[in-house]
Amino acid sequence: MARKLDNKVALVTGGTSGIGLATAQRFATEGAHVYLTGRRQAELDTAVKSIREAGGNATGVRVDSTKLGELDALYAQIKEEQGHLDVLFANAGGGSMLPLGSITEEHYDDTFDRNVKGVLFTVQKALPLLAQGASVILTGSTAGSAGTAAFSVYSASKAAVRAFVRSWILDLKDRRIRVNTISPGATRTPGLLDLAGDDITQRQGLADYLAAQIPMGRLGEPGEIASAALFLASEDASFVNGVELFVDGGQQQV
Repeated sequence: MARKLDNKVALVTGGTSGIGLATAQRFATEGAHVYLTGRRQAELDTAVKSIREAGGNATGVRVDSTKLGELDALYAQIKEEQGHLDVLFANAGGGSMLPLGSITEEHYDDTFDRNVKGVLFTVQKALPLLAQGASVILTGSTAGSAGTAAFSVYSASKAAVRAFVRSWILDLKDRRIRVNTISPGATRTPGLLDLAGDDITQRQGLADYLAAQIPMGRLGEPGEIASAALFLASEDASFVNGVELFVDGGQQQV
């Protein structure tokens, strides 16, 4: 039985933990040769090892997506080794919480560099490698379309990601490249729980609070987001273009 990504070449940025790692593992299981990036070499090596031990093909490249020279080096390596890309999951990003009145220039720059600048140039610099009919997936967030106290800068950055998609599908229509946003709700990842700091009680309190806001009554799991990303990456989504796919247990629908 053919796998959904047999003989495909995929890139997952921010692929060392959480949603990125789960998606890289899923893409590899479905037959893709997966390139994954991260900023920390030790975590990158561990992620690649986990994929290879499961029988998948993976290559790790240490990249900070906000550094354009590092993106250039990444794509030069992919071009030399594979010649093209079929799937790009621009997942690297993140943010922290500060309320209005406490927002600093450093906080703004860090958030928008990671979530907007990094995503923009990750996709733009990939264009020469993207195959006809390739799939591009951007990681958005439910925060991009709903208010969250002390999270306005992050929310604005994810709204920008959603806006990119609406225009890029027009820029790329002649190449039949599909571009979609996947917007997870609260998902049990290190990045989410780190918002509560290191205290175990506070971390559990945050998880419980967020779960109570979701109609399904629980947090999402990284593998559930990976399943949705696989759908968008595959031919199952051949007529899906420009959407924002919420994977949030129904939170944005109520």
